Amino acid sequence: MKKRQLLFFIIFLTIVCAIISFPKDVPVKFSAFGKKVDLSISSPEIKIGKFYRDLNIKKGLDLQGGSQLVLEADMSQIENENKTEALNSAKEVIARRVDLYGVSEPVIQTSKVGENYRILVELPGIENIDEAIKLIGQTAQLDFREIPQEFKDATPSTIPIFVYQPTGLTGKELKKAMVQFGTNNASGEPVVAISFNDEGKQKFAEITGRNVGKPLAIFLDEYPVTAPTVNEPIRDGQAIISGNFTIGSAKQLAIQLNAGALPVPIKILEQKTIGPTLGQESIQRSIIAGLIGLLLVMAFMLALYGKLGLFANLALIIYGLITLNIYKLIPITLTLPGIAGFILSVGMAVDANILIFERMKEELRQGRNWQLAMELGFGKAWDSIKDANLATILTALILLNPFNFQFLVTSGMVRGFALTLLIGVLISMFTGVVVTRTLMRNFYKGKDYQAQVENKIS
Repeated sequence: MKKRQLLFFIIFLTIVCAIISFPKDVPVKFSAFGKKVDLSISSPEIKIGKFYRDLNIKKGLDLQGGSQLVLEADMSQIENENKTEALNSAKEVIARRVDLYGVSEPVIQTSKVGENYRILVELPGIENIDEAIKLIGQTAQLDFREIPQEFKDATPSTIPIFVYQPTGLTGKELKKAMVQFGTNNASGEPVVAISFNDEGKQKFAEITGRNVGKPLAIFLDEYPVTAPTVNEPIRDGQAIISGNFTIGSAKQLAIQLNAGALPVPIKILEQKTIGPTLGQESIQRSIIAGLIGLLLVMAFMLALYGKLGLFANLALIIYGLITLNIYKLIPITLTLPGIAGFILSVGMAVDANILIFERMKEELRQGRNWQLAMELGFGKAWDSIKDANLATILTALILLNPFNFQFLVTSGMVRGFALTLLIGVLISMFTGVVVTRTLMRNFYKGKDYQAQVENKIS
């Protein structure tokens, strides 16, 4: 990409990021030429098909206030080899219940402490905590439902799912659901295999016998999970649910079915309520700390590198806009450690420019002209920039623990810090190298640069 085209791209990106980063509902009131203006300016909302973002900053429990629950799962009725799966199934049920309750950006994590299986639930902004506790603490209820007799002559696709009636077959009779790979199709697509105990086997045989060619809906906590069509009567209590599953969707369905099949009562070990006042104070102090850090970094760059520092500062501003946009678009739930990760990454965002500028000084001392010194400075500094940032990226990934390894960190606060740090480092590599070099290639002149060299370096 030519330097002019890259410059126009950076300008366009900066304008878009500035619009998206604009705060919500900023009042504008003034009078001019005998007319009064009273309106509110806000960043736009994004809606493309099913994709929707209100572009609000999502705040975590420590900033927004809310409640934190520590739950313990009763595994006394669960076999040892099924306990981890039962805990994950219980987590899945709680996550869906919290979503239905309307809690924004909850954090739900599992942990094993000795023989204790626990679930940590953070509910930012929750008001009626007693109702939420009652909702979360229930054991999952799974049941199978069929089309009522009064709809027997109707086309199944035209029958609303909510009119299906219970068959008497529930999760108590379901032994287990697991992912398998179909042997009856050439592609070997993933399927979900379910099996019933002796009592469930008899019920399932009767139900499938009278519903051949009709859907049999499976509900979890009064919510329809799936409604496969019965192809034939099933007498042995072993059934296969197929239907163009991906591995991920098949695993998800198996977890949901097991959530209702495994009776895992939940009890509350600890409950904490965090008031919004603490969150507001934390936000204000964090903003002040961030602004002070940003101004100090920019002042340092201007004092040490003069006009070169101005380009680094412009790149730093663009860095801040892009970072804020990513926080809004993903969206990322900001916590105090997350903000700390961002503030730390601000200083790291100019590290690349310092390495580059120092390399340029070395090239100038060897008698090279300013343009060649600039290109060599960027080129030779890249190895150091890459290695330094790679070390930070690896550290952030270990703290983030994206694969949820139990021998690594599983704390949500630590992961929030790691995520903002990781995003900051990745963006800084773009702004510190690409943006700064593009600005210098288009707006920096040799005469001015040589004068600066003589004043600053010699």
